[in-house]
Amino acid sequence: MSALSYWIWLSSLDTVSPRAKTAVIRRFGDAESAYFAPRGALAATEGVGPAEGEELERRDLSRVEEILEDCEMQHLSILTLQDAMYPARLRTIADPPVVLYARGRMPAVDDEAVVAVVGTRKASPYGIKMSLSLSYELAMGGAVVVSGLTAGVDAAAARGVLNAGGVCIGVLGTDHESQDSELALDVATRGVLLSEYAPGTRMLKSHFRDRNRISAGLSLGVVAVEAPQKSGTLLFVAEALEQGREIFAVPGNADVYSCLGTNELLKEGAKPVTCGWDVLSEFAPLFPGRLHDPGMSPLRSVPAAVAAPSMPRQRPEKQPESDKKEIDKPKSGEYIDLRDQLASLSEIQLKIISAIEPEPTHIDDIVEKTGLGAASVLTQLTVLTVKGFIKRMPGNRVALNVQRRGF
Repeated sequence: MSALSYWIWLSSLDTVSPRAKTAVIRRFGDAESAYFAPRGALAATEGVGPAEGEELERRDLSRVEEILEDCEMQHLSILTLQDAMYPARLRTIADPPVVLYARGRMPAVDDEAVVAVVGTRKASPYGIKMSLSLSYELAMGGAVVVSGLTAGVDAAAARGVLNAGGVCIGVLGTDHESQDSELALDVATRGVLLSEYAPGTRMLKSHFRDRNRISAGLSLGVVAVEAPQKSGTLLFVAEALEQGREIFAVPGNADVYSCLGTNELLKEGAKPVTCGWDVLSEFAPLFPGRLHDPGMSPLRSVPAAVAAPSMPRQRPEKQPESDKKEIDKPKSGEYIDLRDQLASLSEIQLKIISAIEPEPTHIDDIVEKTGLGAASVLTQLTVLTVKGFIKRMPGNRVALNVQRRGF
């Protein structure tokens, strides 16, 4: 059996998390070595949970041949973590996908200015317009654009790139067979569709959250076009911040619910964006002569029937509970229990939380207590704010939004 078969075996275990798969590869070096590890060694790997260990120890290769046949029928190429074409930028994140199933032609990601454009599924006409025009301008200016291809902002971003004749990377939260829209096919023709899920993988809600790390990992920066509070877009931004990516946001009306999240990002230090060059100019020094100001997109002139209707200023509306995605629902209770959330925090983030007193604490005091650089502290405070662990207070102070018992 070829070495590729063992990579497919590992990638196809849908009850094993990406983090656990990465832990296995880091311990054993490659999928084949992991498969032939002594009995019990996979389950004993640090970062592998009991149920995940049980699944790994089954060492079931029964689906491998079927997956290979499906890949051939669906015209999918297979990139493993060790392949030369696998983007080094993605390989360096905390838990890179062990396998990428690709339809289309993978651009040389590490040599390109790759920018992710994200936002709400329930985008306003303004959000759609800005996503279309910004993505058009990014592509015309020399960038590669990443899109999740979901309805709303993401789909508009992909269309903007295609209108410009540019290259789009579509990152799926499902296997390829579950995403056969006309837009996805067009993206594969002009760029590439990527999924970490083997053909036949059942769809899980967690896959769309896991997709964020891939989209952010491929990118140098992320543009949040329109997003409400407590949205999947803000979770995407939090992931991107943890990976050290640049964050940009499009200003929106202060009295429109779907713009509250992006406006909050601007308050937290995201760079404001009104045109493609606002993003491209940040990366132009890294790509001499390759990025340029594309000028104004023709998509900014839209028919009056498509434009958002004018309306009197009003207080932001709450999103109806029935319309919220599961990921948008607030956690029950007033606080997040820190004990339940420790696994999601890095060592630096835990150090910062430990430095925050029960009463609001000045940021300078946190820098002094932790011994970390000011820039690092500010970045992580933004991540912790987006995740809901802390809240910003007047006078450059922050306060905990978690229970400290047992910590």
